[in-house]
Amino acid sequence: MAAEQIFDASRLGAGIAALGVLGGGLGLGIATKGVLDAIARQPEIKAEAFKNFIIGAGLAEATSIYALFIALLLIFS
Repeated sequence: MAAEQIFDASRLGAGIAALGVLGGGLGLGIATKGVLDAIARQPEIKAEAFKNFIIGAGLAEATSIYALFIALLLIFS
């Protein structure tokens, strides 16, 4: 009985961890909108804005990958 409860709890934890992937995607979409708005207002800042966006996008993607890794670990362990 205890093994089934641990299995069910790990599945629940994996579902909660998968929400982190959703948050990363939403954050990346909002960041992209902000960068495009900034470049539309001031085209001369394109290079600097793009460089900062790539750094931020990398951080957002890293958190999503960590959340996905935790979810997969909980499912298959």
